[in-house]
Amino acid sequence: MAHNFRIERERCGGCPPQDVPQLSLVEIMLAEVSALLAPLAAAIGYSTYKARQFEHAYPNIGELTDVGGYRMNAVHVERPENADLPALVFIHGASGNLLDQVVAFRAALEGRAEMLFVDRPGHGYSERGGPENAVPSGQADAIARLMEKRGIGKAIIVGHSFGGAITAAFGLRHPDKTAGLLFLAPATHPWPGGIDWYYHVATVPIVGWLFNHAIVVPLGLSRLERGTLNVFRPNPRPADYIEKTGPSLVLRPSAFHNNAADFKRLLAYVKKQSLLYSQITAPTVIITGDRDEIVWEHLHSRGLARDISGSELVTVSGVGHKPDYLATDVAIAAIEKLAGKPRDLQAIARRAEERLAAASRDQRAAAAPSLEPAAPHVFSDAQNTL
Repeated sequence: MAHNFRIERERCGGCPPQDVPQLSLVEIMLAEVSALLAPLAAAIGYSTYKARQFEHAYPNIGELTDVGGYRMNAVHVERPENADLPALVFIHGASGNLLDQVVAFRAALEGRAEMLFVDRPGHGYSERGGPENAVPSGQADAIARLMEKRGIGKAIIVGHSFGGAITAAFGLRHPDKTAGLLFLAPATHPWPGGIDWYYHVATVPIVGWLFNHAIVVPLGLSRLERGTLNVFRPNPRPADYIEKTGPSLVLRPSAFHNNAADFKRLLAYVKKQSLLYSQITAPTVIITGDRDEIVWEHLHSRGLARDISGSELVTVSGVGHKPDYLATDVAIAAIEKLAGKPRDLQAIARRAEERLAAASRDQRAAAAPSLEPAAPHVFSDAQNTL
């Protein structure tokens, strides 16, 4: 049979055996497309799976409330019987959710005030709502409606970072609901330069959808540790910060898209809105660190102090972008002062600096090299994730 087969091939000029099927051009193209789409489908499947894991790890601890066609999520702590402070509304920053401010403030203020910790529209577990919620003024209006639904007539508004732009918008648009404004490392004024490249990619039609559904989760997880450390820099990040505040929730496709859309519009927004800050009449305190490399205090915090008549600027030396965690005592004293209690915020800030300096010295001493022979170093999987 082998001899006969060779003769037949010689007769037809070496043509392939008739029983071997030949692929058409369409079939070849389909095979190539399938080879390209398979990794993409796998990446999307992985991201979907991880997004569910994030929500399982950080389930919603708040309650959804309809505010006019969409629902806002918030943790509402009812007014205690012996409250000595007015209602407080806390607004988180970019890439965050309400857990960030819950962890920073709830335990310290429990029993003293009614509190509302808000997931901004499209963040955490809040629905996005309409296009107006892509700018701080729309988000401020949404929070005002949520306050009405929750029976809160007037409150001290506390905003961190990006939440500072919303806090300023709230003071401008809802003075009747504003008992005071507390800005913590706020982003409120124009800055030179732009924003990170991935915020642009995330909002591009089609390409952005693919990026958000296939790339963001693995890319974000690889940067989560370093990113949260940078937010606290030069101060140490609390060891349980990631575990308690759920920063991975922003890696879900819709949340990341909304976060990117907020970022893309912020610079143009504050260029116009910062010209109106002089109209704010509510009692105002601005707390910032002089080592903030995320939001420059000389542009934003000093700009607010210049623009809002009667405001008080409190600069805590040695603190970066998280005075809500590093100088929580100063922030609570500011809330008390906005509530009408006599508080020397500058003196309280100096004591906070002394406390932080002492803690830093203790850490350096603890990290000093031992004179004893070092034990063999063992690398764990966790240490090799970056």
